[in-house]
Amino acid sequence: MHRFFIPRPFKQEMQITGQDAHHMIDVLRMQPGDRIQVVADDGVSFIGEIIAIGTNTATVSAREILRESHEPDVKISLFQGLAKGDKMELIIQKAVEIGVSDIFPVAMTHSVVVLEASKAEKKVERWQKIAESAAKQSKRDIIPPVHEVMTLQEALQKKNNDLLLVAYESENKVSLKEALQLHKNVKTIGLVIGPEGGLAAEEVEEAVACGGIAVSLGRRILRTETAGLVAATAILYETDNLGL
Repeated sequence: MHRFFIPRPFKQEMQITGQDAHHMIDVLRMQPGDRIQVVADDGVSFIGEIIAIGTNTATVSAREILRESHEPDVKISLFQGLAKGDKMELIIQKAVEIGVSDIFPVAMTHSVVVLEASKAEKKVERWQKIAESAAKQSKRDIIPPVHEVMTLQEALQKKNNDLLLVAYESENKVSLKEALQLHKNVKTIGLVIGPEGGLAAEEVEEAVACGGIAVSLGRRILRTETAGLVAATAILYETDNLGL
């Protein structure tokens, strides 16, 4: 069943407009009587029946409130170093599918990609659309926000988490599993992942100064487009939120 997000509080009857209505009417060829899943911006999700279709507008009536949450109990903020090419798109898409709650694209010292302000704004718009599409596909209850491009220091100041983990290979590190076992009751976790060139020493120091813990993701060195996804999956597995 297709899922749509409506940026308004729940009502018994709600209208879907814009690109979603176009997709529903012109692409999916839906008609009155068809049913969809709808998520309102106050967190209420329901099964709705299409009762009317107009010009680029579909009206749905709530038939059943969905009580089961698709969101993990532990919220993960991914601080992802900017990656080149379409790697960022892949990272954002899969991170949303896995269950990450929000994503910070971070301009880091070793980032190959350098985005000017105007280009960065357009990139973020595209990344947000990818996050929305992934949220619909994976039946998320929220559309994880993709924040504006910023430095690591700016990102860490903007979002405070109960636990901050920094994926970094160094002599003084603990495993991801060990770090999670030492902090079992946290509800929000920040996860810092470097770009292709890895994290710079001063960036690790910044994160540690904010209470971050340098952790290992295993015996092998992972690519930037792999590291965050592996770490997020491991975090949700260890906190028993994957439903496996």
